[in-house]
Amino acid sequence: MQLDEPIEVKIYEWNTGGLLTRIEGLRAFLPKFELMDRISTFTDLKNNVSRSICVCIIRLDEETNDLIVSEKKAWEMTYLKEGALLKGNVHKIFPYGAQVRITGTNRSGLLHISNISQGRVLSVSDILKVDDELKVLVIKSNVSDKIALSIADLESAPGLFLSNKAKVFSEAEEMAKRYREQLLVVSRNTKLDYDLPGETIPFDNEATLYANWKWFKFLRHAKSGDGNDRT
Repeated sequence: MQLDEPIEVKIYEWNTGGLLTRIEGLRAFLPKFELMDRISTFTDLKNNVSRSICVCIIRLDEETNDLIVSEKKAWEMTYLKEGALLKGNVHKIFPYGAQVRITGTNRSGLLHISNISQGRVLSVSDILKVDDELKVLVIKSNVSDKIALSIADLESAPGLFLSNKAKVFSEAEEMAKRYREQLLVVSRNTKLDYDLPGETIPFDNEATLYANWKWFKFLRHAKSGDGNDRT
């Protein structure tokens, strides 16, 4: 739980509220609303018995052995990181973009019109149709808890999706890898920027400041004509 990382567990029992498993010998409960698949009947719950599921611990009370886990959080941590490549189908078309249902889940993300292509897109419906199969990249969202998607960042050339969708999707894995590599570079540079001192000089006075410049040598500037001019 401290590492906040997904772990794989096996479901051994079910009840009307969810599924039961064990972690390090402790009984853990997976509520049905924390499952990725929508549960409509008790049969849906029962069918999960003996299934292996990746979960995250979301609550732990050591005194009562109350251990609650979530498949949703584990999935989000694994697949909703910026730079993750997902498959999906167009579920709805809007004037400002398309709702894309992510394959194998009941989750959807928004493919904004500005993220469909680096080329000019005047109408979403001219480019995409309901049920179209897509490969999309998870990008940073400006809205909390919203999944922002992009195809434009998968284009190896501006506007390629408008002329050759198949080529964009065939190159998607490589372009997604490049995107993640760029994220790492930006992350490292940001860290270096944070490590730099701020605008305030960390010394009480100039004498203390100059005393720390051991590589800096001051030379007296002689008057012109004495033969000892210094630069």
